[in-house]
Amino acid sequence: MSDELVSVTIDGLPLQVPEGTMIIEAAKQAGVLVPHYCYHPSLPSPAVCRMCLVEVEKAPKLMPSCVTAVAEGQVVHINSPAAKSARQGVLEFLLINHPLDCPICDQAGECELQDFVFQEGRSGSRYDDYPKRYAPVEDFGTDVLYVPNRCILCTRCVRFMEDVAQDGVLEVYQRGDRSYIGMEPAHKLEHPWSGNVVDLCPVGSLISKDFLHRARAWDLDKTASVCPGCTQGCNMTVDTRDSTVVRLRPRPNLDVNRHFMCDAGRADYRWMNRGDRVEAPLHQDGGKLHACDWDTALDEMAALIRASDGSVVLLASGRAPCEALGWTMRLAGNNVRAAAIKVPIGPEAPIGAIPNLALRAERAPNLDGARMLGVSTDWLAAINAVKGAELVIVLDAELDDADIAALSGATHLIHFATAVEPRLAHADFVVPIATMAEEQGVFVNRDNRAQRFLPAKSAPGMARSAWWVASQVWRRGGEGRRAPGTASEAFGSLAPFDGLTYRDLGLGGRVVATSPAGAAR
Repeated sequence: MSDELVSVTIDGLPLQVPEGTMIIEAAKQAGVLVPHYCYHPSLPSPAVCRMCLVEVEKAPKLMPSCVTAVAEGQVVHINSPAAKSARQGVLEFLLINHPLDCPICDQAGECELQDFVFQEGRSGSRYDDYPKRYAPVEDFGTDVLYVPNRCILCTRCVRFMEDVAQDGVLEVYQRGDRSYIGMEPAHKLEHPWSGNVVDLCPVGSLISKDFLHRARAWDLDKTASVCPGCTQGCNMTVDTRDSTVVRLRPRPNLDVNRHFMCDAGRADYRWMNRGDRVEAPLHQDGGKLHACDWDTALDEMAALIRASDGSVVLLASGRAPCEALGWTMRLAGNNVRAAAIKVPIGPEAPIGAIPNLALRAERAPNLDGARMLGVSTDWLAAINAVKGAELVIVLDAELDDADIAALSGATHLIHFATAVEPRLAHADFVVPIATMAEEQGVFVNRDNRAQRFLPAKSAPGMARSAWWVASQVWRRGGEGRRAPGTASEAFGSLAPFDGLTYRDLGLGGRVVATSPAGAAR
């Protein structure tokens, strides 16, 4: 696309757009959505649905706006009588065989066929007296079901698998009203990014088996977040119903993941709904952990840290956000002997045709944020340092038996925990903290892009954000200390992000300094 601008007029609104822009995208800049089905900004445009036809002055016929580029002086009418009549005709044909099963369809409330029929369609059809086509539901494998009765043959799924995933297992079979999407018997839809065909389907033809009949669209609360599955940092939307996470979906960000996310990421949400949560601060009393109020827990932890003049070891989860890592490091001060995050490793899975987009081997979403804050990835060295440490702080890390054995010899132990860990019952304190689904925070991905996630549900019981707990204990450690009042303030007070706020990051993220910084000031 050229940097040169051309002047066009769309529905009476003059504007300038880059040369080569398609009319459908130019219309978005004019605040007009051209109805469409086959078009998708991250897929090749075949212009097969004919839903996006618009009237262009001096053109001999209606033009498909998804493949027609703007031209200097062009005048486009999206809602002219001719264009609206063409769209009504397309919708009438689509509804000839489409079942009226909206009450049981998972796509109801999010269906583009519903939306455009309501917006553009006519009140009746000339084909009401004819029987509808019927075909049985097919299992495409992994998490995808295909309901051919609802299919409008937009071919988004075919083009995604062919051109983006580069695993062309889906094809259009037969012709005319007998056409359907299918696979050869020897093939399977098992690409690690194949779940995106469900998001791409504009109707309820491709559906998720995991989400099937779990919630209606209008029952869901949708929250902008960041995938915690790996260092790629794909932007996603968390869908919750009654404070329970039921679905993760990709959120568009052209600089990170375009419109896609991998199947491993979209399936990784059940830990957000765990029932074995720590719901109140616990402290040792008489050899057992007992619940206490926050003031008691914070005061006693501050006293323990003041008394621990020796070295401190921090063992943190790779899912710990920058705010939690930075303020825990500040709490430890100059006594940090070792600080590390645990980085699970798994197979890498690239999407195919999109450079720099893959399920990464390092399954720690804040790996680069940890490095900026002076936290290493040498987990074994940190575990070995436990033996000579005065105090060990565990920040919601997943511990194996060897880690637990090493921690059994710790002089003092503070456990920031989301879930109950019976093997750490000897800890001096167990602090209930929120998961990423319950708090605001920032992950820094492999490209040094700091990205913000929002709370999708409330934290259970008395659980609070880890940065809040650490900052409140730190405040009690000396005169004149002031703890941050908000998560944004907690983020901006860390050395690598000095001066940045959540407003600066927005919901698309921002590239920050690439050189690792020292621990938080």
